[in-house]
Amino acid sequence: MSIAFIFPGQGAQTIGMGKELADAYPAARAVFQEVDEALGESLSSLIWAGDIETLTLTQNAQPALMATSMAAMRALQAEGVDITRAAFVAGHSLGEYSALAAAGAISVADTARALRIRGSAMQAAVPVGVGAMAALLGLDFDTARAVAEEAAQGEVCQAANDNDPGQVVVSGHKAAVERAVEIAKGKGAKRAVLLPVSAPFHCALMAPAAEAMQAALADITVQAPAVPLVANVRAHAVQDPALIKDLLVQQVTGSVRWRESVAWMAAQGVTEMWEIGAGKALSGMVRRIEKSISCHAVGAPDDIAKLLADETKGI
Repeated sequence: MSIAFIFPGQGAQTIGMGKELADAYPAARAVFQEVDEALGESLSSLIWAGDIETLTLTQNAQPALMATSMAAMRALQAEGVDITRAAFVAGHSLGEYSALAAAGAISVADTARALRIRGSAMQAAVPVGVGAMAALLGLDFDTARAVAEEAAQGEVCQAANDNDPGQVVVSGHKAAVERAVEIAKGKGAKRAVLLPVSAPFHCALMAPAAEAMQAALADITVQAPAVPLVANVRAHAVQDPALIKDLLVQQVTGSVRWRESVAWMAAQGVTEMWEIGAGKALSGMVRRIEKSISCHAVGAPDDIAKLLADETKGI
């Protein structure tokens, strides 16, 4: 049995996430304290008792989701589950930073500061209302990419997230993305809907944010992760620190190749994935990509207890 640890991206945030972990595990609570200190504010108060609109702001959601994932990782470690139990780590978009922190490549404090910069830069890159994203459901990636190219008409419209065999997200100028929605419907999409996002992530319009991340990452120490990272923009494993920095910059404007990443890990013999942090969105994607992989959500003490009990039984 080969396991991969996977880490969720934006959209998984909820008020109260990670609170049970922090109450049950001192090591998990310490993660939230470390993130609060790194950012110079009580992000944990927002996560546990704030309002969802403020938490969902990109500059808050990104470090908050990383903190929750790392709290779950530290709780697992307190129960004797080391990161090297995994054959690979991977994360969806910002989850890639959580994966690197979990694998010891970047400190939690540096990761929190980098994600605050990343979130703010991504939000500032495009004025509100200029860009958009849409989910195209029921089309394969090649068809969705062709839809985006047809819809561009001199503007930006790109396939941003290749999530699973029937879900591709396109991103770019609002008018172009709206054209993509209509074109997709004409090509047999089951559904094509605009997403409630604040900016057009993972497309060429994010170039100013990529520049900001290049500058931010230049000041951050990145070590080789303890286990290989399956990078979003490569869809295969990397461990070289300089390459990882470069790929994190490319990721801001590049596609999240999640479907290919999961398929690649399955081809390497991965039979189980643990989704570390908030929600179960990635587990759903994984099941649609590779039915042979079993998935386990690890976001609360009960999840950890069940996982360890199942392992003891040999399930």
